[in-house]
Amino acid sequence: MVRADMATEPRLALIAGNGSLPCQIADALSNAGREFKIIAIKGEADERTRAQADTELGWGEIGRLYKFLKKTGCRDVLLIGGVSKRPDFTSILGDIGTLKRLPTIIRALAGGDDSLLTKVIRLFEVEGYRVVGIKDVAPQLLASSGVLGKVQPSQTDWRDAELALRACEKLGELDIGQAAVAVGGRVVALEGAEGTDAMLQRCADLKRNGRIRAKGHTGVLVKTAKPNQDLRVDLPTVGPKTIDLAVAAGLAGIAVEASGALIAEKDVTLKKADDAGLFVIGIEHGSSIDAALSEQPDERS
Repeated sequence: MVRADMATEPRLALIAGNGSLPCQIADALSNAGREFKIIAIKGEADERTRAQADTELGWGEIGRLYKFLKKTGCRDVLLIGGVSKRPDFTSILGDIGTLKRLPTIIRALAGGDDSLLTKVIRLFEVEGYRVVGIKDVAPQLLASSGVLGKVQPSQTDWRDAELALRACEKLGELDIGQAAVAVGGRVVALEGAEGTDAMLQRCADLKRNGRIRAKGHTGVLVKTAKPNQDLRVDLPTVGPKTIDLAVAAGLAGIAVEASGALIAEKDVTLKKADDAGLFVIGIEHGSSIDAALSEQPDERS
């Protein structure tokens, strides 16, 4: 269904890295009637994204990128998808527009405590573009509040979720990570620079080695945004692989921040969780867990 508010929005440039998210966003934008162009990052965007892309540019082709944005009338920019390879800036040698902007680029990227992604946003903003996030263009892809699949968490699960949420809040205050795992009323893993996937693999190893003694599927992964995190470019995300790793780690479920986390391939992810007997819930800071505890039975259904 074409949304009137989307149809009147300025044309959007979707700058696409790897993974399935760029195509999911493109589908959502098409369904909403939002005009957009896809710019695939050379060496990163997958085959389906490249097939839909209007152009493909390398890391050093900033001049060509701005020229394309101006030519196509794009005023809003969405950065989406992963980046796995070390940027190759050799293309800068043939890009006059980039060379002309080098002083501005250096000023935007140098110094300060801001993350690289925040500095990339600044590069677009100094050129007069507005950087938007998924919440602005496809909010339906974000996690909603409550139980998202068919599996219900027990009171024990909700308590583990509350404990892991508190751990995530402390991690966020220190700007360390976005995720934590609690099992049986004890925090057993905190996310660091290795990322969520590696943390879950570590949990599986701990259980296999007997360091986590809980029997059966128990424990909860919680993933939330850090305080003051720029959700336009650094959105907490779970997907099908997260489900596989949580199952391998023997967890009972996953909790993500409602309206602040993305569920990649949502239908696939939730079905995989349902089939594995794993719950997926969206939680809000504050009263939602207390309310859930008063309503939920002590056994999972």
